[in-house]
Parts: sequence; C-alpha cells; structure tokens
Amino acid sequence: MASKPPADDIDESQIRITAPKTVAVGIPAVLNSLRVANDQMGIARSVQTLVRINQKDGFDCPGCAWPEENKRHAAEFCENGAKAVAEEATLRRVGPEFFAEHSLAELRGHDDWWLGQQGRLTHPMLLEEGATHYRPIGWDEALEIIAAALRDLGDPDEAVFYTSGRTSNEAAYLYQLLVRGFGTNNLPDCSNMCHESSGSALNETIGIGKGTVSIEDIHDADLLIVAGQNPGTNHPRMLSALEKAKQRGATIIAVNPLREAGLVRFENPQTPRGIAFGGTTLADLFLQIRLGGDQALFQAIGKHLLEAEDRDGGVLDHDFIAAHTSGLDAYRRELADARWPDFEEATGLTEQTLRTVGEAVRTSKSTIVCWAMGLTQHKHSVPTLRDVVNVLLLQGNIGRPGAGVCPVRGHSNVQGDRTVGIYEKPSEGFLAALDGEFGFRAPREHGFDTVEAIRAMRDGRARFFFGMGGNFVSATPDTAVVEQGMANLDLTVQVSTKLNRSHVVTGRRAIILPTLGRTDRDRRGGAEQRVTVEDSMGAVHASRGRLTPPADDLLSEVAIVARLCALVFDGAAVNAPRADWAALEKDYALIRAHIQRTIPGFDDYEQRIEKGRTFFLPNGPRDARRFATVDGKARFTANPLEYPHIPEGRLLLQTLRSHDQYNTTIYGKDDRYRGIHGGRRVVLIHPQDITELGFSDGDLVDLVSEWSGPAGVEERRAEAFRLVGYETPRGNVAAYYPETNVLVPLDSVADVSGTPTSKAVIVRLERRPA
Repeated sequence: MASKPPADDIDESQIRITAPKTVAVGIPAVLNSLRVANDQMGIARSVQTLVRINQKDGFDCPGCAWPEENKRHAAEFCENGAKAVAEEATLRRVGPEFFAEHSLAELRGHDDWWLGQQGRLTHPMLLEEGATHYRPIGWDEALEIIAAALRDLGDPDEAVFYTSGRTSNEAAYLYQLLVRGFGTNNLPDCSNMCHESSGSALNETIGIGKGTVSIEDIHDADLLIVAGQNPGTNHPRMLSALEKAKQRGATIIAVNPLREAGLVRFENPQTPRGIAFGGTTLADLFLQIRLGGDQALFQAIGKHLLEAEDRDGGVLDHDFIAAHTSGLDAYRRELADARWPDFEEATGLTEQTLRTVGEAVRTSKSTIVCWAMGLTQHKHSVPTLRDVVNVLLLQGNIGRPGAGVCPVRGHSNVQGDRTVGIYEKPSEGFLAALDGEFGFRAPREHGFDTVEAIRAMRDGRARFFFGMGGNFVSATPDTAVVEQGMANLDLTVQVSTKLNRSHVVTGRRAIILPTLGRTDRDRRGGAEQRVTVEDSMGAVHASRGRLTPPADDLLSEVAIVARLCALVFDGAAVNAPRADWAALEKDYALIRAHIQRTIPGFDDYEQRIEKGRTFFLPNGPRDARRFATVDGKARFTANPLEYPHIPEGRLLLQTLRSHDQYNTTIYGKDDRYRGIHGGRRVVLIHPQDITELGFSDGDLVDLVSEWSGPAGVEERRAEAFRLVGYETPRGNVAAYYPETNVLVPLDSVADVSGTPTSKAVIVRLERRPA
C-alpha cells in the first residue's frame, strides 16, 4: 500500500524541449495515470479508488465538471482525473510534525508543486501573530477563535468568504447561509475569475446563466465549434463525446491560438481504434485565431449568414425569430456597417477562411458552440459571447436537439455552488426564500466579487478571510497585491485537503482546517453520508467516498460550517437564521430538504438521487424555449466590434494551464503535449517574433506587463522565463499560470462581468542580465 515519498524541488534550469504532439491520450495517458496513482497511493489503493470514479455508486471526480453518460465505462475517468484523485487519496500525510520541522519562511520558498506533493493535511493548525511555525490546535479551540474573530469585526462586510468549485451542494448551501446570517453577501468564488462573463452574457440574452445542451446533444450535433478551449488537457473526457459526434457525421471546427493536440487527433484508450488504428481526427478545420479575435469571428459568421439570407433566402429560422426573439433589426444594422478587413485584422484569418466557417454554419442542421476561458477572460468577453448567441439565434439553434450554447465549466461543482447560493449578487427571490425558511432577514446589498474582495483587503476595508477550499493566493490576479492584501488581515482561515500557497501567505494570524475529500468515507450520525454535485450541463447526482479518512477526527466541510453556525448564531441577536445545526451536521438529507424548499427544481431531491440516479435542473431555453429576459424573449444584441491592439515591440500574453496541472494544482512539471519537460517558466512565442525582437530561441527573459491605469502606465514583472519557439499567431505569446498571474493587473477586468483579463496582457520582453 505504501506510496513513494514526495520528490524534492525540481531544477528548472534542466528543462528539455521537444516537438509538440499532434495526438492526445492513447497508451501514454494510461501509463502516466498508472504511474502517478502508484506513486501517490500504491497499487492496491489505486485499484480500489480508480474503479469508483464517476460511477453511480461511487464518488464524483474532484477534477472537471464534464458530465457522464447514463451508461458508464468501467474506467470512467481521464488522465487528469486520475491525477486529481491520486493527489487526494494519497498516502502521504502532513501532520503537526511537518509544521514543527518547516518554518513559515522555509515553506514560502517552495512552489505550489512542492507544497501540494507533501500530502493530506490531518490536524487543525494555528499560526499565532509573530510566530515562525504553525502549531497544532484542537477543533473546538480553532472554531471558537474563528467565531470570536467574526464577533470582533466592526461590520460584517469586513469579512470575505471565498469558495472554490469543489464544495458540494450541501456544504455550499450551509456556507452561504452562514455568511448571510452573519450579515454580508461577500461571497466571491472562482466563477468570478473564469465563467462570470458567460453568466453575464447568457442571462442577458437567453435568461439563464448556464448552457442549454446535454451530453446527448453533443453526440447529435451536426456542427460543433470549440472555441477558446483545450479539452485534451482541461476536460479530456469531452474528447470521447466529440469522437462519438464525429462517428455520427458531425463537423468540428476548433478555434484556438495554439494548435492543441487534443483537438487534432484523439486516441481513445477504451477502443481498439484508439489503441491500434490511429484514433480519430477531430477538427475538420483548425483556426489559429489571434487572441481576442473571437468576437470578430462570430460577427463574420453572422454577417455571412445575413448576406446569404438576403441573397438566396432559406438561411434564417423566421418562425423561431418571430415567436421567440427580439432585437434582430438592431443586430442587422450593426453588421451591415461591419467591414471584412476589420474582421481579418482582428482574427488574423482571411475573408475566404471566415466565409468557409460561415458556410459551415449556414449548411449545418444543428450547431453547438462550446467555449471556456479563452473567450471569457478579455475586456470585451461579454460582447463576444453575446455575438455567439446572436449566431445561434439566427438559425433557431437554441432549445432543439443537437443545438445550443455550451460553456464548459472547470471545477466539478462550480455550477452547483452558484445554483445553491454562492453568489455576491443574489436574487430577491432567493433571499426571500431563505428568510422564510430560516426566520431571519438576509442582507440585500451586493457583496464583493473576487476582484473587489482583493481591493478591500488591499485598502484595509477587510479584516477577515475564510477560504472554503481552493488556493486564493495563487488563483487570483496581481499576485503581489493579493499577497499584501492577505498580510493586512487579522485572521485568515483555509479549509483544505492539502497544502498550498494560501497556507503560507497569511494574515497576522492563520488557521488551517483539514477536511474530508470526495474520496473519503464521511460517517456522521451513525450513517455514511453522501453529497451532491451539479455538472457542467445542469445535471445533479450523488457522490459518496469509501476510503478511510487520513485522520480519525477529520471533519467534513458540512460539519465545519454547521459547528460554526452554532457558535455564531445560537444565542445571537434576533436577526439570525434558526436551525438545528447539530442535526444538519449529522444528516445531510436535512440540508437537502432545506434546498428543496428554497430553490426551484429540487423537488423530491432525496428520491431523485437514489441508486445513482441523475436529474436535470429546469432550463427554460432548453426545456421549452422559454426565456426569462427583460422582455421574455431571446435577445439579439448589437455589439460594436472590439479586439486588442498591440503596441509596436510588444506582445499579447495569454495565461494557460500545462497538461500536468488542474487550475492551481500542479501535478508535475511536464507538458508533454506541448513538448515541455522538467519546467514551467517558459514563454511560447512565434519564431519570427523571437528574431524580430532581437532574441534567440532558449534565451532567458523577464516578462514585463504594461497597463494604462488611472495613474498612468503600470508595470509588473515576472522573472526568468525561457523563450520557446512555437506555432502561435504573430504577436501572441502564452505562459503558464499561476507563475504569470503577477502580470495580470487587478483593475484590468472584463466589462460587465468584472472577470480578470488573463488572456489579454500586454507585455514586453527584457533580456536577463548575464
């Protein structure tokens, strides 16, 4: 059963570069999955664990939110899912003796990869003000310190409560109740940094901030446009769905600045074709678009469709448009004035190529557009996504089989967390339901999103931080500002399974609360508890871990929050939520009963998750072409064309993940699909840009970002990155986060949504001193 001990720091000066791959998954993915699992869990535990991932009687993968089909494979996981599970189910442990051996100063000298490799946290730990080391503390004392810190605040809005996307529906619902009962809506979450632009655009145009397709729709689509997304690394199980669509005759168009292997060819290790016969070519057309040119692409498609309708007729779905939409005339006028040369400049593609895409859309019987952060993390992301919706509305591609919008979410329950109340701008209907259910009045004033929370920490308007999972310090933009903001706080609390940078960049005092993970058995009240999650397509199902927890007294997230609720609310003032907190801790079905009574769509909650069943939450556009917009119709919008303009001698940087990474969790320092081995501090750049800027492939440079803020041009620096010649559009470069988050200005955010512009950072290269 023994795992291998964690490796020491990796010397990135020994980095090795090979040619990028043109095929994803296959036998190499299987072998790497088994190697990582064996290193972390040993052989027997690996078998015991991997066979339960995403099974109806098993646990939900703690990685991505891609849905499962009703019929499951015996191995219903991908390489990165296996890595995520191995990291959580590891036999490595981080207990009090680890913190006694390693000072805070020493731990700060290690990167996120090293910290995460050490193993599972087992005991609550306290860092006293001025102390050099964390020390162990009992659960009761730790929770009382937290409750006392909350009571000592002068205003509830001085507290920030962050949530990652892996928190279950039950824990998230109870958590938001704690926060609103305390008196604030300061509930920033990872959605603010990733898909907030999707929610903003979709709520405005179709009346729901979610996608409108199912996994069966993906299989049945005639045309799939996959834009600003790299499923081979970020959602590998999506490749199986794309393969099935191809086998049924679908056309796939990939839109991405980098030619990612997962969109080129897929070797499915669960089929003979994938193992022995070369796999499946996925993308029929691969568009290496310039960063930020996606709005121009979709406007070009829309213009082509309207021109074809005016010329030949038969292109638009006039019945759908008349019955279910508004705003077409304004959209027509906007595109009538649009110029093809502007589309070419913005995208880096020729008019002929753009019209080829438009013709594919025109002849498609049903079209789905899938996207991720490549579209959501620009200043003009919301207009871009409005124009995606415009194209789909023209042909009635909302609310019918094989058609619709498909924002592909990241963390496994990030969508569910939002559904059950993790949102800084809650609706009046939701708050009123809470008031009635729990006998108090929830606050109505909007709270802090992630960016505003950082500003509050920076400016001294916040004194307390509570992180329900995640790695806030590494996930957020403008790293230096975030770290200083954390240091300004009186107390920082992290509920975590493993060590990360947010445990070593702290307030004056800090508490670590270890918690159960998805793979762990959660026994409360004499029975094994289950939790529920919502996938990227609005389906809810149960998850139950079976492994013995890393420590006997480890609490679940639900138990931690329930005990805090009891400490904060019992005996408190009149305006506090009332519930039997001890009962909720012991029986999660009672929490689901509260959810059922306060959130539409959860009727018969308990019965619908029995025996591994999955149920879909209501989705007006998908279910009945019903649109909860201001006028009750799907809305065409007129959006002026926007795209980045790169100054002379500068480059436009996108931050991205490596293949050995999921969000801020670093599984290793290789990115084999892109040919990077043994390091992460690299810049992928077109060879001609290297030459024209006076550098050579392999040179070490500093990246300096430039942003024109209210006080003038602001600069931020990331040091010692190696230039790697790569096939990418001229003027565009790519580098991994969190290492480059330091370059993303806090105040450079998307219009409307406030999402950081991590895919559009102006940088210059400076040679490192000899």
